[in-house]
Amino acid sequence: MKYILLFTSLMLFRLSAYALPVEARLSSKATPTMKKLYYDISTDKCAYLPGDTINFKLLATPVSGLRVRYRCLADVVADTLLTTKTWTWVAPAQDFQGYLVEVYTTDGTTDLIHGAIAVDVSSDWKRFPRYGFVATFSSDKTVSVVRNEMTWLNRCHINAVQFQDWHWCHDWPLGGTRENPLSTYKDIANRIIYTSAVKNYISRQHQFGMKSFFYNLCFGVLDGYESRGVKEEWLLFKDKNHTTKDKHDLPDSWKSDIYLANPGNPEWQAFLADRNDDVYACLDFDGYQIDQLGGRGTLYDYFGSQIDLPSGYASFIKAMKKRHPEKRLIMNAVSEFGAKEMGRTGLLDCFYNEVWGCHARDALTRAEAKFTNLRNIILNNRSYKADLQTVFAAYMNYCCDNSNFNTPGVVMTDAVMFALGGSHLELGGDHMLCREYFPYIGQKMTPELEDWMTHYYDFFTAYQTLLRGDWKENTTVKVSASGVSVNKWEPVNQRITQLTRDVEGRKVIHLLNFCTQESDKVTDPAYLLCWHDRDGLRPWPVEHKQLALTISSLTGVRRIGRLWVASPDYVGGAVQEITDYSFASGTLRFTLPALQYWTMIVVEPETSSPDALIRVPAHPTTSSKAYTLSGIPVTSSPHGIVVKNGRKTMVQ
Repeated sequence: MKYILLFTSLMLFRLSAYALPVEARLSSKATPTMKKLYYDISTDKCAYLPGDTINFKLLATPVSGLRVRYRCLADVVADTLLTTKTWTWVAPAQDFQGYLVEVYTTDGTTDLIHGAIAVDVSSDWKRFPRYGFVATFSSDKTVSVVRNEMTWLNRCHINAVQFQDWHWCHDWPLGGTRENPLSTYKDIANRIIYTSAVKNYISRQHQFGMKSFFYNLCFGVLDGYESRGVKEEWLLFKDKNHTTKDKHDLPDSWKSDIYLANPGNPEWQAFLADRNDDVYACLDFDGYQIDQLGGRGTLYDYFGSQIDLPSGYASFIKAMKKRHPEKRLIMNAVSEFGAKEMGRTGLLDCFYNEVWGCHARDALTRAEAKFTNLRNIILNNRSYKADLQTVFAAYMNYCCDNSNFNTPGVVMTDAVMFALGGSHLELGGDHMLCREYFPYIGQKMTPELEDWMTHYYDFFTAYQTLLRGDWKENTTVKVSASGVSVNKWEPVNQRITQLTRDVEGRKVIHLLNFCTQESDKVTDPAYLLCWHDRDGLRPWPVEHKQLALTISSLTGVRRIGRLWVASPDYVGGAVQEITDYSFASGTLRFTLPALQYWTMIVVEPETSSPDALIRVPAHPTTSSKAYTLSGIPVTSSPHGIVVKNGRKTMVQ
């Protein structure tokens, strides 16, 4: 049997098996709240260049009949029999794509997903940033310990890491001098820092393809600053007569309070750039994570002139980039302070927004604490610099201590952030982030939460082009469901919230479930509309299964080429294609398999493009003939398809 299709261009074709239902094969360690798949899978890097060889590993011996397929969104781009624990795949030629690799078996009626992992094929981390951190640099951070920690971050596809509180002094970050760096020194909290630990982290991160960023304030100065060459005339003051220095108070047991320099002062900029030269000469950092402290009220320089901090931040960024154009820069916009000026420099790798409203003393009505504010931040950032992604530094379960993270709270926040297109700085090498003091380990991750994080970061990576690509908000589409209320954004308690976007010709509809189980611990409904879950009280959601949906006002869609759904909450994020639906006059009706926290619905209109969908046999043979996919050779093609000179042919 032969099929021949002549293409008018050499674009990547879409290859898909006939739609079969999918189910998950769960591990013996799985529980009702930990949906651990049977196989753990690992890759050797957090991201790959087009054409790179990707190394995979199963942590168990594959069962008979096991297969592996590679999906770009809903399109299967390769599928083969899997008989060994380790194997390779060559990354396709297209840059900035996400893939979901599914290990599965099939009985001809259902595909059973045994394991899944995402792959990011991107030549630059800033296109789809996934930011992590490290904050402890003690003597026990040996090569083997660091390798294990970074293996966890790599499993979650973290592609850049912030080094918090690694430095000796804010105005002299390197421990020692360039000529004589110290092997140990004390940080701001008087912890002993081992330079070997810092180097171990950088080395391992680079092996995984991660970027390494050192943290420091843009204006921090500690006691004894004059002996290190910092001038009083560079500092910031609360009065015109330079009698009261602006400072950030710290505990008495720490090394010093932090006095603030004027970030726009050229002499200060040159001084700190010199100190950064020392850092780069001794440590192989890729860039500088710049920090600030938010709004400081009215401030003056030494000579009595009022200071415009946001303009000073922009000037500081430009000075740091001019000194080291090859190094990357990120700068914190605390509560959005200075975000516009910083973003419009065009010199940052991403927006980095530290959001608050999570202290016990903060009112739940504070706008910054609400889920709604996260969307506002992303929209604001896009108006400042449309091609930069947003990373949120948002501290979960802030008022808990000596406990475990509350899984429903963390997962719900990540679901909203990821659906909005934002990333969450939360995963560290040896702990998860819960306070602005990054070394603090007051809450711990449970195996249950680790499992959820694995699925969520796989989903976030595999579908990154839909979540963080060139999207436009669509406020016309309306979703309704039987038995539960659905509202367009913003979130409402005990309802499903709908967020719709147009992405590359598709209608992408996110359903976020704000229906929670009953709890007598949550006494104020406003608590459930805040992202922080500060007291660890968010209950598990009410799960909706076989939910009858009606989606109306699908303007511009004449016929549906394909309808599919995916969720990080089910079957490792695998695509579930919907074939039983009705569509007429812009109204679509079908049954959604399930909704727990977040499910994504993708409507692909039928197209007359030469890139149109090609159907192939549902149960291919295990032919080992070679074929070529968009110029990249791939061995063992079960579909027996050859692509050559724009022609796709089924061969025997």
